[in-house]
Amino acid sequence: MLDKKLILKIFEGFSIERWNDLVRPFQLIEMDKAAEKMFIAYIFGKYEENRGVEVDWEWMIYASIFDLLKKIALCDIKSPVQHLIKNEYPAEYMHLNEWVLSQYRSLIHDDDLFSRFTMYIGQSAGSITLNESQKTTYRIFRAAHKYSTLRELEMISMVNEVQRLEKVQKELDSEIQKFLDLRGMQLMLTKQKPFDFLMMIERLRFQRRWNQTPRVPATSVLGHCFFVAILTVLLGRETGVQFSKERLYNDFFCALFHDLPEAVTRDIISPVKQATDELPQIVKNIEDKIVQNELVPLMEDFFKDEVLYFTDNEFSNRVLVDGKTKEVSWEELNTVYTDKDKPVDGKLVRLSDHLSAFLEADSSIRHGITSAHLEGGRANMIKHYSDGKLINGIDAGYLFKIL
Repeated sequence: MLDKKLILKIFEGFSIERWNDLVRPFQLIEMDKAAEKMFIAYIFGKYEENRGVEVDWEWMIYASIFDLLKKIALCDIKSPVQHLIKNEYPAEYMHLNEWVLSQYRSLIHDDDLFSRFTMYIGQSAGSITLNESQKTTYRIFRAAHKYSTLRELEMISMVNEVQRLEKVQKELDSEIQKFLDLRGMQLMLTKQKPFDFLMMIERLRFQRRWNQTPRVPATSVLGHCFFVAILTVLLGRETGVQFSKERLYNDFFCALFHDLPEAVTRDIISPVKQATDELPQIVKNIEDKIVQNELVPLMEDFFKDEVLYFTDNEFSNRVLVDGKTKEVSWEELNTVYTDKDKPVDGKLVRLSDHLSAFLEADSSIRHGITSAHLEGGRANMIKHYSDGKLINGIDAGYLFKIL
């Protein structure tokens, strides 16, 4: 079973502040940065695929998780300092990477996952060679990393004197020059259609979950989406079923995009949604209409349908048959349908969503910041997942019990 300590370690990404030596108009959090980076990586990757470039999405998904784990371990060392260590003290940089891995060895019991983590650390350090498709994917991933940093810089530039940002702006501009061949980067920098789509996605960064109650740490909808995506991948590995690359891809991005409609509708908390029997479906219908009117026009045709599939019945196990979403059982996902049917473990996404909500409430309560909303939310979650309740092969009751 997934180690509680690993989940809590990943949750620390919600407490790590970025740009904390500069004036910030809002909190800039590591989990939010990691989330935005993966939304951008998806957009960049789709533009490259549309040009006939092969993208190794499996590698990128795991890279996004491992990169966050490394950031959490090294949060006290600023990125420029890490770069100096890497360039001027390569032997010491290798020791630093070994230390990072040692921090997680006792937390990751999945040997294959830890092996992938070790491989990624070596690849990102340059000591292990990437294959050709991984090299292309790594460039897309790094481009997304640099551009998401640029977006943060642009957002804080209004409240900081030019002199404070001059050096980092020049360094970042120089780094971004390396990725100007990417079509997505070209369009983002010139503020074209994908930039408008990203601006909508960024609304999720400013929306706080549990907005009706004080809470520590205060998590955004954007960061929550990425945390749910990570949990979905990790729980998928615990099911006992070997997921294909396509199924992993579908599950991860379904989780990442699951709250996308809230970019235009804002979060409507569960108790309000369930105030009447008919309201949940009414809210869903309204969300669909607003998404069609405000979000869909900002998506390119070559990824629009896929994103809509990710957000359609996002919490159901489903496949795509003859262009229509079809709900199926866990057993059917494993035995009847294949990759061509775009299988999604939506119930795993729902379990991960609830697990995230539980941790958000429980963490704040443990920090001494509590309310009736948090106490009730935590209690309802535990009550909902009774002992022995299986969700896509996962003993959900036991999972909530150990947390």
